[in-house]
Amino acid sequence: MPYRLIRPLFFALEAERAHHLSIRLLRLMPTPAPLAPDSALAQTVAGIAFPNPVGLAAGYDKEGLVAHKMHGLGFGFSELGTLTPLPQPGNALPRLFRLVEDRAVINRMGFNNGGQAAAAERIAKRKRPGGPIIGINIGANKDAADRIADYATGVTCMAPLADYLTVNISSPNTPGLRALQDRAALDQLLGAVMAARGSGKTPIFLKVAPDLEPADVEDIAAACIDHRIDALIVSNTTISRPSLHSPHAGEAGGLSGAPLHDMALQRLRDFRRALGTRLPLIGVGGIANAEQAYARIRAGASLIQLYSALVYEGPYLAKRINAGLKMLMARDGVKNIGEIVGIDA
Repeated sequence: MPYRLIRPLFFALEAERAHHLSIRLLRLMPTPAPLAPDSALAQTVAGIAFPNPVGLAAGYDKEGLVAHKMHGLGFGFSELGTLTPLPQPGNALPRLFRLVEDRAVINRMGFNNGGQAAAAERIAKRKRPGGPIIGINIGANKDAADRIADYATGVTCMAPLADYLTVNISSPNTPGLRALQDRAALDQLLGAVMAARGSGKTPIFLKVAPDLEPADVEDIAAACIDHRIDALIVSNTTISRPSLHSPHAGEAGGLSGAPLHDMALQRLRDFRRALGTRLPLIGVGGIANAEQAYARIRAGASLIQLYSALVYEGPYLAKRINAGLKMLMARDGVKNIGEIVGIDA
């Protein structure tokens, strides 16, 4: 059934209830066969062979309930979480808002999850050699006395189960968390994270905010190189408020979706300029079609992720983007997607 026919049913529900319903429906879906790499779209990034460049961003599957099935919807990889060492309920309801007029979402979830131990047990049961690529996004508990220690705990607990780990220091919904993007704090954090990984080979990605000044970009880029981070995810939600038309525009939290597009693209360009080809970049924010994904890749992203666009475009958006990417590549005479990464930089 076309998503446009059932979308009104989801939109009749409060946003978080609709989200949980979608998770329940996906849990009923049989686990698909492994996704075969597409010779035009496959590439190796941070030592991982991705079958296509379109990933599911963290935030949708917070608990690791359906990430192992998302390749059935066309995703080349899925990122679950954010997971914190201890369970926490997150912020008070309501905390998730559709801005329909703006094709956007505001959330102030606050890292609500059942904790890393419970998730680790669940993920371990589903992990299979040759299975779908699963990243795990880790964070710190809101009331942690030592947030850097929380990240180190996350690496120790989750690295054996992940194809890659994402260190999320860019959520605006945990007070003070974004201060870890400051150079001194970031050096301390990344030092602890890489020490916790030790001799392990699980790639470590860092996820940053779009709300950065030029000096912040330079500092973060330098810290990633100094600590040998494997990739940088650009970017999380924004606390800024561009011109919006929805009655929910004044809600506190992180804004995602269409209004984030230009800012996220610019931050990607900024990091590409600062880093060159020394570090793979993953583009996130406001991507809703193949043309936008293609532009993000040409601007420097080896991979892209999406989440909010699914609310408006439906569950098979990844398949449509991959098909569209191949059409754009054929138009431009491109044989493999890796050929155009950063070509406009």
